[in-house]
Amino acid sequence: MKVVIVDDEPAARRTLREYCAAAGDLEVTGEYGDGLAALRAVRLDPPHLLFLDIQMDALTGLQLARELPSEHLPMIVFVTAYDKHAVEAFALNAIDYLLKPFDDQRFAAMLERVRRLHATQSAEQRSAALLKMLQQLEQRTAALAAPPARLLGEANGRLCMLEASAVEVIEADRNYVTLRANRDAYHARSTLAQAEQAMASEPMLRISRSCLVNTRHIAEVSRTPRGDFILVTRGGVTVTSSEGHRDQVREYLNAFQLRATADGASANTR
Repeated sequence: MKVVIVDDEPAARRTLREYCAAAGDLEVTGEYGDGLAALRAVRLDPPHLLFLDIQMDALTGLQLARELPSEHLPMIVFVTAYDKHAVEAFALNAIDYLLKPFDDQRFAAMLERVRRLHATQSAEQRSAALLKMLQQLEQRTAALAAPPARLLGEANGRLCMLEASAVEVIEADRNYVTLRANRDAYHARSTLAQAEQAMASEPMLRISRSCLVNTRHIAEVSRTPRGDFILVTRGGVTVTSSEGHRDQVREYLNAFQLRATADGASANTR
């Protein structure tokens, strides 16, 4: 596979170049330290695989990715120092990433996935996955930059302002939703979709048509005999996924395990 590396740090480009040389089937045809030069080159001669740093001056990796022609879209591996919250956007959308610093094991896992997707994914599928990932990441980045979100809930006749980060579970209850936070339950006149939008700053996981879980608060996971997931929050709330959302919960857990494995391997090399 033809490879182009885009990163504004010379040491990072050198590391990727050495890993590619060791892989055997990767040929580095270009290296660029800025996004504008890289974009011109990739448009003229699209590679099979593009290693793309997110944080660059002039043209960021996300902006560059949006400018790539969809009909010749390469496989994109984002190289990032973003926190784990933002990385979920990569892990759940069929586009891989390398979280700095990475090691041999993480690079090998990424490359195995890239080879598999290169053999099975069309440019159209890659374009759709990229667009979805970019939208999610940009929404999360904007949410993180905004003031902390707060929700208004009622309990025992009193109205309370709740920090979004404290809300563990949101459940639909006809024309209301129930907000569960700090072992207490609050009611708010809202739809589940409206509550989910208000919680945009938090990593919410829909586990059924009527239930959202803040993944920051998941403490335990088990399975029912039929295979649904039972999630227990730190505050002791227990909820169960539905059959229709079982795959979505499984994807989240697989992505979480992948990140944990990568982080553990990176820690062992320090």
